[in-house]
Amino acid sequence: MKVRLKWVEEVSFLAQSESGHAVLMDGPPEGGGRNLGPRPMEMVLMGAAGCSTYDVIHILKKGRADVRDCVVEVEADRAETEPKVFTRIHLHFIVKGRGLKPEQVERAIKLSAEKYCSATIMLAKTAEVTHDFEVLEVD
Repeated sequence: MKVRLKWVEEVSFLAQSESGHAVLMDGPPEGGGRNLGPRPMEMVLMGAAGCSTYDVIHILKKGRADVRDCVVEVEADRAETEPKVFTRIHLHFIVKGRGLKPEQVERAIKLSAEKYCSATIMLAKTAEVTHDFEVLEVD
């Protein structure tokens, strides 16, 4: 896997993925940025949420669950001193579907957390990573 990152100006960077996608990252005005994009550490959390959600949806669909939507709300704390690594990350899954069983969702989240999600498993080396969920029925 490869990415290319180019410094644009001040604390703005354009990152390009090997698959051809790009994202602009920037810092806050107090740090010399213009707030034009997410911070790099926010991107780390977004990536972790995306990785875990990908797994959960894939596992549920593979089990023939009628999953219709999934939102993950992530909250994290960072160390007070450098390096300001994540020390706590909590992922709250809101899974919507028809006839979804909480046990199915719990199992999918557990498999992602313990076996499949490279991002959260890697982040768990410095952070306490926790999960919870709610299942909502849709018509």
